[in-house]
Amino acid sequence: MKLLVLKAVNSKDQINIIKLKGSLISKGYTEIIHIEDHDEEFHINSFMVSQKNRSEVHNFIKDFLSKAELDYTVTIVKE
Repeated sequence: MKLLVLKAVNSKDQINIIKLKGSLISKGYTEIIHIEDHDEEFHINSFMVSQKNRSEVHNFIKDFLSKAELDYTVTIVKE
C-alpha cells in the first residue's frame, strides 16, 4: 500500500501520523514502512500488506484518518 503524506503539518497532525504508522506495525499489518520524497509537498509512505488483510487495513486507515481529522493530510494512493 502507498500513502501520500503532506510534509507541512502541524505538531498535532504529525503526532497522529506517527500513531497511524505505529498502529499499522503494532497490529501486525506490516513490519516496516518506507518513506521517500514524492515532491516538495508530499512524502510517499509505502508498506507491504498481505492480500488477505488488504481490505481490513484499508478500512483501518480510513477510520483512523477520519477520527484524527487527517483526511486532507494523508491519502491512500495505491492498495
